[in-house]
Amino acid sequence: MISKKYLNISEVSKLLQIEEHKIRYWDSLDPKTKKSRIEGISTRSKGGTRYFNKENVKKLQKLKRILYDGGNHNYSIKLADKILSKKNKLHILNEKNIDKNDNHNNAEKLEQILNKMRILLKNENIK
Repeated sequence: MISKKYLNISEVSKLLQIEEHKIRYWDSLDPKTKKSRIEGISTRSKGGTRYFNKENVKKLQKLKRILYDGGNHNYSIKLADKILSKKNKLHILNEKNIDKNDNHNNAEKLEQILNKMRILLKNENIK
């Protein structure tokens, strides 16, 4: 996928087919809370230039999948961040060698919840 250690925003935009302005928005600070909208999307130089490593690109891929599943815009960015955070917590648990069956069940439950949320959101959009 990535041959270079870091990609610039233009390269990531082309690779993932996400507009650059969306990546910048996801990576920006929320003016109300002064916190990042989504943590860990990019690595910044001292001058503020965004660079993206393999982990950053994977996170952007997951975010795109959550927000644009099936070509439709499904979730708010705050909800997507919460979903990503929960998936990261499950991934960390797996790395710590906690019972893999429990994690698999948790991942299945999370996937079921996501599917139910997608159905609810699609039904809401129909009304």
